[in-house]
Amino acid sequence: MEQQQDLQKRLLLALVLSFAVFVLFDMLVPKAPKAVDTNQTITQQTQATQHTPTAITTQPPGAVQAIQPSANSMAPVTVTKALTTVRSDRFIYTIDEMARLAQVKLLEKKYEYEGKQLELLNPAWIKPLEIRFADPALNTEALKTKYTTSSANIDLNSNITTVTLTQKLSSTTVTKKLTFYKDGHYDLNIDLSTPQQYFITTGQRPDADHTMYMVLSGSMIRKSNQVSEIIEDGDAEGSPSFPNVKFASAFDRYYASILYNFEKPLNVSSLTIEDEKSLLFVQGEPSMALHGYIGPKEYTVFEKIHPELTEAIEYGWFTFISKPLFSVLLWFYNLLGNWGWAIVLVTLLIKLILFPLSYKGMMSMQKLKDLAPLMKEIKEKHGKDPQKMNAKMMELYKRHGANPMGGCLPMLLQIPIFFAIYRVLLNAVELQGAEWMLWITDLSLKDPFFVLPILMGASMWYQQKITPNSMTDPMQQKIFQWLPVVMTAFFITFPAGLVLYWLVNNVFTIAQQFVINSAYEKHKASQIIEK
Repeated sequence: MEQQQDLQKRLLLALVLSFAVFVLFDMLVPKAPKAVDTNQTITQQTQATQHTPTAITTQPPGAVQAIQPSANSMAPVTVTKALTTVRSDRFIYTIDEMARLAQVKLLEKKYEYEGKQLELLNPAWIKPLEIRFADPALNTEALKTKYTTSSANIDLNSNITTVTLTQKLSSTTVTKKLTFYKDGHYDLNIDLSTPQQYFITTGQRPDADHTMYMVLSGSMIRKSNQVSEIIEDGDAEGSPSFPNVKFASAFDRYYASILYNFEKPLNVSSLTIEDEKSLLFVQGEPSMALHGYIGPKEYTVFEKIHPELTEAIEYGWFTFISKPLFSVLLWFYNLLGNWGWAIVLVTLLIKLILFPLSYKGMMSMQKLKDLAPLMKEIKEKHGKDPQKMNAKMMELYKRHGANPMGGCLPMLLQIPIFFAIYRVLLNAVELQGAEWMLWITDLSLKDPFFVLPILMGASMWYQQKITPNSMTDPMQQKIFQWLPVVMTAFFITFPAGLVLYWLVNNVFTIAQQFVINSAYEKHKASQIIEK
């Protein structure tokens, strides 16, 4: 039983320390710096990859054609100019002379970065909608031959939303027909005048997240069996193939470039390029229709385009908990129209759901605190006989209705919930530019006056003060005493939405502790009266 009591103490310490280490890792292990040289050309990028996918043509009759990428030299892509500009109230797309999405500029103020309108694509990276042919000679020719356009300007506020891009090659003519929509998605129809094996890419992921946090970025493949496979940046290996795919997504923290077809499955291949990153290609057909999206990973936007497109929003290891938490958060936001108050209500809901378990656990801790002197006597008297000491401890617990393991379950449940809500509040693009009240005008950025982190640290200190503990280890006591200071330092630069959650969680825990302390005093008084 002594071991069980020690386990409870260590678990309580582990709950706080594990989150602290998780947070510290995010803060002190930043992603590699992104040096974007606007003078660097695509030539350097393609020479570095030296890959193009090829298809396996020897398939059994009726089988889905598989994809097998292989190494293959390709002609360099020269720098090209803008061919067509697509404008809406929310974004500007630039299509270059290779019929690629060369740049995406977001016009809404909430997406501004360092006072400038945010551009999603790295000028030196491979662009969305670039076509690669399996035939090396044709591929070399295609990467040097410019497209023509049916319109140099598309305004989505007018009736003209479609552009036709044409490339005339020696052995085939490529026609890309693109129809754009105000929500950021587009329809893509590709026709070749003669059959040729080719592939079209999502492009490398958006390069728009310049924060210090270790958030998930890379490629995602959503299969027809409802299973998603993620290839994180730095973890790509080989050239895997994925038949029967619903969508292929290249994504960073907030944004994604996606090609999808929910009616007819796609065949997708992944190529490993420099820094072990994944580049996705969709296998083409002589006449092919599919859809695409590029922009913020907004849940309501995805849901309106196609409900299953919401699966492109991921939160790492805890996605299975984070997704329902975000759904509840979104429900509260739709009710209140304020993401900050939605965070407050989600925190309250979590505390209410866990309250029955927390009540039992905290009552058990109160009893253990009162039993500490008796437990010390047993240790001193029977310390040399562990078997007898544990028997006496068990008898003491049974007599007083105490359970040394009673506080463990609530702590174990809170660990994944803490990590899941952490990921939701760190990854939700909806929090960008979202106001709470007073000086908190953007929940995705740090508190400019550090008020929330300081209040969070103060509330943690006060929570410790009123929470009973029976710690006798001096090292554990010192760690707990310094945790409010350490956590405050961690949270100084964290998004205000995340700090708000932790602060409100502390406030509700303090209120909960007062309720339990009062209930325990009444419980003790009733026992004295009965005696």
